[in-house]
This record gives sequence, structure tokens and C-alpha cells, in this order.
Amino acid sequence: MQFTYVNPTQIFFGKGQISSVKQAVADANNILVIYGGGSIKKNGVYDQVADALKETTWFEFNGVEPNPTKETLDKAVQIVKEHNIDFILAVGGGSVIDGSKYVAAAAKYAGDGWDILTGEHKVDDAVPLGAILTLPATGSESNMGAVITKAETHDKLPFMSPFVQPKFAVLDPDVMKTLPEKQLLNGVVDAWVHVCEQYLTYNHGALVQDGYAETLLRTLKSLGESFADRDNDEWRANLMWSANQALNGLIGSGVPHDWATHMIGHEFTALWGVDHARSLAIVQPSLLRHQFDLKKDKLEQMGKNVFGLEQTDDLANRTIKAIEAFYHSLNVDTQFSGYEGSKEEAVDAVVSQLESHGMTQLGEKQQISLEHSRQILQQAIA
Repeated sequence: MQFTYVNPTQIFFGKGQISSVKQAVADANNILVIYGGGSIKKNGVYDQVADALKETTWFEFNGVEPNPTKETLDKAVQIVKEHNIDFILAVGGGSVIDGSKYVAAAAKYAGDGWDILTGEHKVDDAVPLGAILTLPATGSESNMGAVITKAETHDKLPFMSPFVQPKFAVLDPDVMKTLPEKQLLNGVVDAWVHVCEQYLTYNHGALVQDGYAETLLRTLKSLGESFADRDNDEWRANLMWSANQALNGLIGSGVPHDWATHMIGHEFTALWGVDHARSLAIVQPSLLRHQFDLKKDKLEQMGKNVFGLEQTDDLANRTIKAIEAFYHSLNVDTQFSGYEGSKEEAVDAVVSQLESHGMTQLGEKQQISLEHSRQILQQAIA
């Protein structure tokens, strides 16, 4: 293990913490509040934000969609430039926070913001931002990553930059009370796969990272099993904190990462609008079976330490089946059938997108070629 780790995002966790925003943005002159479809006006979050900002000058931009698009976000970039915005406050889930990161970076760049996603522009400055999390899933509130969609071309690409790491994040589990069941289920699955991408690789001897990853997986498994009891403070708080810890950089420090499930899953969202978390559940079991030999040791470790399975010759296989059963228990599919035309056309469409995005060598050892991705898709698409 050799790594450098720092997470500068200040976390305000617990009931009533939205009021902490007042002090957190005290030095800002012009603030842009970015949010989604308006649910924050129905659940009381908007009023709390307005109260916290009542002594400041602030503007608002709404309409950031799930899987935020460049086309929508560029309108917010213009507002930042026109009003000399010096702080952005993202109020929402991962999509709003990811979108706000794009706005923060693109507003400091004279060219086309999509250059950030293609790698033609390396972010060297950004408007400072903070986040008020309303939907736990992605961990975007305390990391430096974002994923943005270009609707015109059905491209969905990630970028990372320390310049867009939120200065603070408010995590108030109370705001989850009005979330639809589907969004909570997505949150459990999304956080689960985030942990797996940093854990289900190969043996490396990092006991702390493995142990913490297994604790998060057991917690998420327990939350899934107790989903019927989700309407209580403890359940909400544990999901919100688990999703944050799954992708704040800690469990991934000094260990190999995979992320192939994400890269392939992104194309399902770009092509067919599949919920991000559900695209991951579609791809992951097929990918694990395809990469069985490489991942066998960690699958066995997960089987014993997360699912409590006994050591047998077929333990790794039973672990994959246990993962599938976990998704099915949450009414989340592990195969995709929502395409038009033939299965082969659907497979070809995803492979073509992967190739155009340079996703030709995926996985923890860059061992998944385009042909391997095709084989995985043959199993993942019904």
C-alpha cells in the first residue's frame, strides 16, 4: 500500500443541519442554488435553504434531470457567468451534485464544457461549491467525481477533479422521508456496487480497507433486508452514511479498483434511460461470472464475511447467486429486456458506444477487452 488520502469536505450530519449552511457560506457574495424537479419545495427543504440564505444574495436554477445533461447544465453556466456567482449550492441527489460540479468547472472555462468530459480540457479552476444531500446513493457530496450526459449524442462520461470537491455537505436523514420507494432501493443498490467496485478485485493484503468494505456491505445488506422498516430515523441515517462512506475515497485508498460494471452500465443509461443503479445490477452478475477466475478469491471472501456462507468448492459461485438474490429481493432486475429490435442489435449498440468512448480495456487489470464486454452483454441482456 502506498497512497495519499485527504477528504476536505466538511460533513454536517443529522437533523436540522441545513441551518449550518448559513455559516458555511458566510464569505460568499452571490450564490447559485441548483436543484432538480422541484421536490424540495414539497418536502420543506427549499424553505430551510431559503431561511439559511436569507441574509445573502442568491439566485436559483432548477430542472436538473436524473443523469444530468450538458444541454441543461450549460444554461446554469451562463447564469454563473452573468451574475458573477462565487459559490454554488447543490440541493439534491447525485445527479444535481454531479451537474453542479460540471457547472462549477465549465463556468471557469472559455471553451465548450464538454471538453472537460472528453479530456481535451483539464480542470484547473472551479467555482467553490457545497451540497445539501436529499437522496443518498452516489457519495458525490464528498468526492471529486461526476458523470454527465450529452443528450444530443447519447454520450455519458465521467470526470474527476479536486477543484470540484464540495467544501461542505449537509446530510440530514430527515429529508429522505418523502422519497419514493424506488429511489431508496436505487440508493441501496448504488452504494452496494460502489463498494464492490473497490472490493471485488483480487487479494492485496489491505486488511483495513477490506474490513471496512465488508462492514459497509453487511450494513447495506441489512438495510435491504429491513426495507419494510425504512420509515424510521435509524434506517435512513444508516443508508445516508453508508452511501457516503462507500465512495468518499477511504475504502479505495491503496487498493485496486474495477469500475467496469459502471463503465458498461453507463451505456444502458445513455441509450435507454435505465436508472443508474439498475444498470449496475444488470451488468454486475454477468461480469462477475465472466471474470470468475480473477475474482474467485475475493468472491469467496465476500461469501464468508458478508453473506455468512460456508467454505465449499462452489463458494464463489454461490456468492454471485447471493448477490443476484439480494437484488431480486429488492425487486431489481439482473437482466435487461427494455430494448427495441433484436438482442444482437442491443449488444452491438452498447459495444459501439464503449468503443467510441475509448472503453476498450476495462477492469482492475485492464483485462476486459471489447470482445469480453460483448460476451458479458450477451449474458446481461435477455
